[in-house]
Amino acid sequence: MQPIMGGDIEYNLADLYETTTDAIGDREAVVCDGRRFTFADFDDRGTRLAHVLADMGIGVGDHVGLHLFNGNEYLEAMLACFKLRAVPINVSYRYVADELRYLFDDADMKAVVTEPSLTGVLDGAGITVPRLERGPSYEAAMAAASPERDFGPRSADDLYILYTGGTTGMPKGVMWRHEDLFFGALGGGNPGGPPLSFPGEIAARAEAGFHRCLPAPPFMHGAAHWMAWQVLLVGGTVVVDRSSSFTAERVWQLADDERVSFLVIVGDAFARPLVDALEAHGHRWRLPALTVVLSGGAILSPSVKADLLRLLPRAMVVDGFGASETGGQGQTVAVPGVRAIPQRFVMDDGTTAVLDDDYRPLSGPGEGWIARQGPIPFGYYKDPERTARTFPMVDGVRWAVPGDRARLEEDGTVTVLGRGSVSINTGGEKVHPEEVESCLKAHPAVFDAIVVGVPDERWGERVVAVIAPRPDVEVPSLEELAAHCRESLAAYKAPRGVVVVDEIVRSPSGKPDYRWARAVAEEPLLA
Repeated sequence: MQPIMGGDIEYNLADLYETTTDAIGDREAVVCDGRRFTFADFDDRGTRLAHVLADMGIGVGDHVGLHLFNGNEYLEAMLACFKLRAVPINVSYRYVADELRYLFDDADMKAVVTEPSLTGVLDGAGITVPRLERGPSYEAAMAAASPERDFGPRSADDLYILYTGGTTGMPKGVMWRHEDLFFGALGGGNPGGPPLSFPGEIAARAEAGFHRCLPAPPFMHGAAHWMAWQVLLVGGTVVVDRSSSFTAERVWQLADDERVSFLVIVGDAFARPLVDALEAHGHRWRLPALTVVLSGGAILSPSVKADLLRLLPRAMVVDGFGASETGGQGQTVAVPGVRAIPQRFVMDDGTTAVLDDDYRPLSGPGEGWIARQGPIPFGYYKDPERTARTFPMVDGVRWAVPGDRARLEEDGTVTVLGRGSVSINTGGEKVHPEEVESCLKAHPAVFDAIVVGVPDERWGERVVAVIAPRPDVEVPSLEELAAHCRESLAAYKAPRGVVVVDEIVRSPSGKPDYRWARAVAEEPLLA
């Protein structure tokens, strides 16, 4: 798919949003914590915030950290950066000092928009870039700023960066052109249908918009803010849950109150509590408008899909597949009375393929690496070696190959088999074992350790540590090891299970045997 250029604007996200606003300015764009913003209101706030950031010294290409809980401010800050041709950088509010220092250094951050309650951890990490805190000072600065759209021309080549935990350790910044992100991850102005053929068409598409979408995951993850921008750019309304923690009852109440038609979740970690809440209190919520529950980023098991369909008989359940490095690649739609096949997806638009080990598309059924060509990122920020590995050029075609194994089926569908590496996906959060292993081995009672993920009904995978304690010491408890890890890592990376062994099995070269460790960790589950 190659879009046809034309019209008065390029495929730039700020230009596209401004065009949408000019067409449907009076329509509701964002609802958050009782406040309602029309497209014109939201555009005005984004414009004013852009001027505030410019006065802080932010200009074209500068990186601005978004260290925020969910709220209208998160999306406003993204829009403000796009208007300035600056680059918003997602920062996990769960990170502790060491992780923040790494990210702010690696991303070359020039400023940060943050929460008042998070300034302490920034201080503790020694983060000294200019800050803008959400709250009264934020609102006052915007009220005093210029409302004029007096920015220079923008480009389809403007930069968007998404930091992702990935599968290779510390977070890395995935770099997209605006145009490629729009077509590769944001639905191309017409999710589920043919993409725009020229930029000016977005106004007509927006006039027909109707979705009211509630993204339940945090905007600090790409899936959530991708969905929010996808909805905004087709004239829909984004309903925002400001809370920093997920509560199923609150999400259902918000969906009911705001007549949400489209609920976005992350796998079983979100779906199971939602199902439990409906089972226990379903009579509290009518949910008259809800037609789609979309899950992405983690496994949504067939049994949970069946429960959702049983409890929401007017809705369909869509399981989406993709990655930070590819955008959306495929989906499977579950409807009442049809058995869902786990992890089997229909690919979206002909740009996705399963490649053999030489990175050439399979000509028939078989197993290989799932990949995408077309509108994909152009690399990782400041990491040319990893860029070359993940985005190889083969026979004149550039592919994104993030590391998922898959099987091409006879009918052309794709069954995703899992990450080819040892990354753990727990509730949609990615955990790299080596990072946790290093932390565990810093404990005085731990001689050696391997960290693996084991199946978990709630979280998809649970982080389990297989440890060999030092001789003649008291074996540390799970609580002690988890507390030790939380001193230097985000809480979701701490082990939720521990297995004690006499010796860690490694290869002659010293590499850990993750297959052995996973079998050992799963033994208690089989007992």
